[in-house]
Amino acid sequence: MYKVLLLSVCLFFTFANARAQEKVTMKKDSVATDSVKPYVNQGKIAGRRAMIRSAMLPGLGQIRNGFNLYRGLKVAGIYTGAAFLTISYIDNSKQYDIFVHELEYRTQNGGASPPGSLYANSPVDRLISAKDIYRRNKQVIIFSYAGLYLLNIIEAYIDARLANFDVGDVTRIKIRPDLMNANQMYGYHSIAPGMKIAITF
Repeated sequence: MYKVLLLSVCLFFTFANARAQEKVTMKKDSVATDSVKPYVNQGKIAGRRAMIRSAMLPGLGQIRNGFNLYRGLKVAGIYTGAAFLTISYIDNSKQYDIFVHELEYRTQNGGASPPGSLYANSPVDRLISAKDIYRRNKQVIIFSYAGLYLLNIIEAYIDARLANFDVGDVTRIKIRPDLMNANQMYGYHSIAPGMKIAITF
């Protein structure tokens, strides 16, 4: 009888404890989620923007990275190089047209040069060689234009990436004078002055 009563009381408390338990839901900590922000690489974003700006207008990416004397000189170098390439292209194009006109006139008039020509005494093979040289120069200048344009875009991208790259106090370089062993042959130690460079991370 006592066993049945004891078993009934134990089952009653077990059932009551089981009913008393509620499902516990974990609330997110608002402080923890607000303080942890996803990592955004500012250098990558700035590099893409500078690259697009320099593709639209050469030199704009360098100026938008923050104008200073160094970046101003880079932009001036871009436009100076483009001006020299343009002058060279115009000059080579004029010379190419002169030699083409000379050759066409000679083929149409039985080998006679046009009146007042500077190349009346030049043989045809030299005229053809000069025409080919000026044509090749024009092609090289066109490739140089493309190279200058791409160099402008790449330089703006690298400048923007490095402008947002901060080493801080992580790396330190110490340079100090030191004495070094120059020769250790046959037990003879000669000492030479030198510089010791220590890089700490």
